[in-house]
Parts: sequence; C-alpha cells; structure tokens
Amino acid sequence: MKKLNKSITIAFIKPFFYTFSIVIFILLMQFLWKYIDDLVGKGLESIDIFKLLFYASARLVPLALPISILLSSPIL
Repeated sequence: MKKLNKSITIAFIKPFFYTFSIVIFILLMQFLWKYIDDLVGKGLESIDIFKLLFYASARLVPLALPISILLSSPIL
C-alpha cells in the first residue's frame, strides 16, 4: 500500500469509530424513547432489555454506517 493511502486510511479509522459509536448511541436512545412505554412495567429482566438493544443496534447499523462515514471523512 502506498504511503499516502496508508496515512489517509489511518487518519480516517479513528474518527470513524468515534462517530459510529456516537451515532449508534443516538439511534439507540431514539429507539428506547420510542418503545419505553411498552417496556416499563412488564417485569422484564435487564438481560432481556440488553438483548433488545443489541438486536436493535444490529438493525440500526445500516442507518449509522453512511452517516458516520460522511461525518468522519477528512477534509483535504
């Protein structure tokens, strides 16, 4: 790999993971706000809620990926 491509890739990876985690967190909180009234008072264990959030995050990855790529792209 050429040095320029390698340096651009390294400069892109760190901000990409930061923005991806932030976008996933925001989308999960939006999901949680939407369905909080269905979850409260049902007697669910915390592991069930974490499973629900894990499955929801798997569904939200296709939404978060393009947003995080656009936000983390370096301005050259």
